[in-house]
Order: sequence, then C-alpha cells, then structure tokens
Amino acid sequence: MIRLMLAVAAGGVIGTLLRFALSTWVSTHWPRHFYLATLAVNLLGCLLIGYLYALFLMRPDVSPELRGGLILGFLGAFTTFSSFSLDGLRLLESGQLATAFGYIGLSVLGGLLATWAGLALGRL
Repeated sequence: MIRLMLAVAAGGVIGTLLRFALSTWVSTHWPRHFYLATLAVNLLGCLLIGYLYALFLMRPDVSPELRGGLILGFLGAFTTFSSFSLDGLRLLESGQLATAFGYIGLSVLGGLLATWAGLALGRL
C-alpha cells in the first residue's frame, strides 16, 4: 500500500507542477484569455484519462502503482475534470442513465452553486 501511495503522490506532484506551468504560460501570453489554461488542461486530461483507461483495460498486467500514479496522482492533480468525465462516461456505458445525468447535472450546477456560495461567504 505504501508503494501505491508514493506513486500517487509522485504523480500528483508532477501533475500539479505541469498545471501550474501551463497556467503561468497562458496567463503570461494571453492575460485576457486566462480560462484557456483551464480549458486546455481539462480537455487534455480527458483525452489522457480515456486513453489510459482503455490501455489499462486491455493490459490488466500493468501494476497498480503505475495505474494509480498516472490516473489518480498525475491526472488527479493535473485536472479533476478528467476524473469527473470518466465517471460520467462509465455510468453512461453501464446503462445507468438516470444516475449519470443526475451526477453530471449535480456536478456542474452544484459546483457552480457551491463556488458562488463560497464566494458569498468569503465576502461577508
């Protein structure tokens, strides 16, 4: 278990630093379009998590440390949107349509509302 935790931590450090570097680069070059960094990170993260998930399904022999380090650590720190997208897709693929749409809707609308609530609380 300690090896898995270390792999996730190492992946997280790399994902966090890469996200920071990309955000800094975008903000420096396109300050009016700050959101492009988040968009790029989210889309790239979704592409990578889909690819890795397919790869790991076909290659069950890949170690849990490598899977955890890449998906939970690296992509989890790089973007949680990729995890959200994979969870939603897995629910859709398994035929749990009501749960999938509820999860997606609550995640997006709930996230926006929670962010608004946090901002309102911070302004008190």
